[in-house]
Amino acid sequence: MLARKGLLPDGFLLTRLAEDQNQPNRSRSRSQRARFITKTGSCNVAHKNIREQGRFLQDVFTTMVDLKWQHSLLIFTSAFLCSWMLFAMIWWLLAFAHGDLEPRDPNGEPGPVPCVTAIHSFTSAFLFSIEVQVTIGFGGRMVTEECPLAITVLIIQNILGLIINAVMLGCVFMKTAQANRRAETLIFSKNAVIAPRNGRPTFMFRVGDLRKSMIISATVQLQVIRRTVTSEGEVIPVCQLDIQVENPLRSNGIFLVSPLIISHTMERGSPLYELSAQSLASEDLEIIVILEGVVETTGISMQARTSYIPEEILWGRRFVSIITEEDGRYCVDYSKFGNTVPVRMSSLSAKELDQTRGVQEGGSDVQLQGWGLVRAGRGGFRRGGRAYDSSAPQPWYAQSEKGEKEVEQKGQKKMVQLEVIGRQIEEDALGELSD
Repeated sequence: MLARKGLLPDGFLLTRLAEDQNQPNRSRSRSQRARFITKTGSCNVAHKNIREQGRFLQDVFTTMVDLKWQHSLLIFTSAFLCSWMLFAMIWWLLAFAHGDLEPRDPNGEPGPVPCVTAIHSFTSAFLFSIEVQVTIGFGGRMVTEECPLAITVLIIQNILGLIINAVMLGCVFMKTAQANRRAETLIFSKNAVIAPRNGRPTFMFRVGDLRKSMIISATVQLQVIRRTVTSEGEVIPVCQLDIQVENPLRSNGIFLVSPLIISHTMERGSPLYELSAQSLASEDLEIIVILEGVVETTGISMQARTSYIPEEILWGRRFVSIITEEDGRYCVDYSKFGNTVPVRMSSLSAKELDQTRGVQEGGSDVQLQGWGLVRAGRGGFRRGGRAYDSSAPQPWYAQSEKGEKEVEQKGQKKMVQLEVIGRQIEEDALGELSD
């Protein structure tokens, strides 16, 4: 209509129409991407063609706890009604067999003592059944000593009523105290990010706890689920690979006193080592996050889960800071919990970055740790009292080791400590300067 009135050019309208036709296809393809764990933590797996349904009845209590609330309440109500109706029929039959239902003349002689007083119809038998099972005891109806069978039925109904009450209370307690209830106040960032940290591409996401009560012994586990093909051509639809969480203690334990940014360095040996900005959109992978711990107030183990698919991983962005210090305490602004800002970052993968820096696969056995290297004389680097030759390219992020260098002296090889070599190089440099 705007183009018809001359407010928009026809070319712009045709371009927008073409984009609108293509946009539903992209959104439909994204919505059809399957994932094992939803954002809320539930398992997105449908079990079909299960022939042995009787296995679920072998563990009735777990099956009752796993049911939805409406189904559980329906089963509890049906159990009570069926038990009341069953025993109402039994009490009515006892009264009928004993002759308590026969009409009597109120002015005549009193008849025999009934098994249960004041039962004249099935309705009165049903009311007596409810009074016995829930122990109401209005006082109008009671069992007499005339019928021993009635006393036996009374005992059986009391025991059955206690069993139904115990199962119902146990199921209700377990459903309200399930571990996933505590996970409702544990939040994860909607998107994960990949940004440089200490010079290395790092996968990061944020997790926070809305309650003041702590999660004891909290641990975070990361797994990558992707489809792989073996060398024999076998297609493995679900291949689970663990991801090491960045932690100086080399453990997955965290202290969730405030929102934390959980990171994983995309280095050699990481499942994300070959992931780049271009290949991220076409990758068929899912990163699952599992947070486990013990609830401080109840002592019950809990587990919170979420996952990130390629559409939810942002390349070249990092999370903003949400913790400030006010009046001698730290304050957390949850309105910025998932906010990110762009950062300068290469679109190459970590493997391609290492190759551009001269790091080749299957390189030297001696590995270095880049965060501890400083200049140590001419042509060498020193870390922790050891100097290394810089003529050959070495990975700057690997772990350092105490090295030794072989030097030729009079046609004979001799092992000389690198500290001595660095000291000799420095002395030679000082001697040249003095000359």
